[in-house]
Amino acid sequence: MIQLSDRLLAMEESATIAMSRKSRELKAEGKDIISLSLGEPDFHTPDFIKQAAVEAMEQNYTMYTPVPGYDDLREAICEKFERDNGIHYTKDQIVVSTGAKQSIANVVMSLVNPGDEVIIPGPYWVSYIEIVKVAEGIPVIVNADISADFKVTGKQLEDAITAKTKLIIFSTPCNPTGSVYSKDELQGLAEVIARHKNVVALCDEIYEHINFVGKHESLAQFPEVYDRVVTVNGVSKAWAMTGWRLGYIGAPKEIAAACSKVQGQFTSGTSSITQRATIAALKKDPAFLKDMLAAFKNRRKLVLEALQNMEGVHVNEPGGAFYFFPDVSSFFGKSYNGTVIHNANDLTLYLLEEALVALVTGDAFGDPKCIRISYATDEATLTKAMDRIAAALNKLN
Repeated sequence: MIQLSDRLLAMEESATIAMSRKSRELKAEGKDIISLSLGEPDFHTPDFIKQAAVEAMEQNYTMYTPVPGYDDLREAICEKFERDNGIHYTKDQIVVSTGAKQSIANVVMSLVNPGDEVIIPGPYWVSYIEIVKVAEGIPVIVNADISADFKVTGKQLEDAITAKTKLIIFSTPCNPTGSVYSKDELQGLAEVIARHKNVVALCDEIYEHINFVGKHESLAQFPEVYDRVVTVNGVSKAWAMTGWRLGYIGAPKEIAAACSKVQGQFTSGTSSITQRATIAALKKDPAFLKDMLAAFKNRRKLVLEALQNMEGVHVNEPGGAFYFFPDVSSFFGKSYNGTVIHNANDLTLYLLEEALVALVTGDAFGDPKCIRISYATDEATLTKAMDRIAAALNKLN
């Protein structure tokens, strides 16, 4: 009998990937499943990016790449940080990886020792916890509920920091809540981090360009914490390049070098074709994305109005990304046709079976009262899904 490792047995499967797999299985059985479980834009990669990839192949960019990325890509990333975020990085502070998820894993593996505490505001993206566990760190969850727009305060952060705290990980705009930290809110967090010289902050900004409330703000803009902030970003979401697999960090040189060392032993450099295509994406004026942003904004309005009209659903208006994270705890204890809803897990399974709509339980993101709804699909599909959800919820009593 094969004995799997303890670290593998302690790891949970990604809830979003698990629900996506379940949806595919049911579709294969002929069921008309609408999946709102994955965080993947339904837009195609822009043609100018695809053309850059074709040109890269024609120019024989088909060999191994430098572990931290091509020099001219890293320079383009520096220019992007300066242009969009007002943050100055040099090439040796940039590491390009196979997706933002690998970027995050590189940072955690470079910094966290067994027993180190890692503060993670909840609700949180599912993989943060599991990556910390693999590094044998201790996740410390600081919760914020829907009444606080799912955002933690400087005081909450201060209260959670101990002598064992090594790292803080959070996202803005946030997956799963869509919440966006304002400049003043980030300033409050920066003031706390500045007082604790051994603490590093990892700010995940992968949804930067899907922002409905104004200019995106980065934690690294504050000089008092710049040298202890790692900024994570990538091209999957805004540029509809999920399958291309490219993320990157801007970080203090010591951390960037450490991440490059880790990556050199696991995957080495990211795909050469993807890197050349990403240069084209990053050099493009983000104003190019206005049509995509307008589409997401219309979808947000459609889903918000539908959820607000569902009795028992408590929802806020997310400022960014493409998710809703409604509180559905009013349905706990209700039942239909012998099925009793005890928690959000039960509700998502009920909606999958009764409404044929795949969602993700909030339990996976650290809030068992909520469910996550992705609206990264067309309006006709969203309308159909919301009608199905409303009908299924109305059957519960």
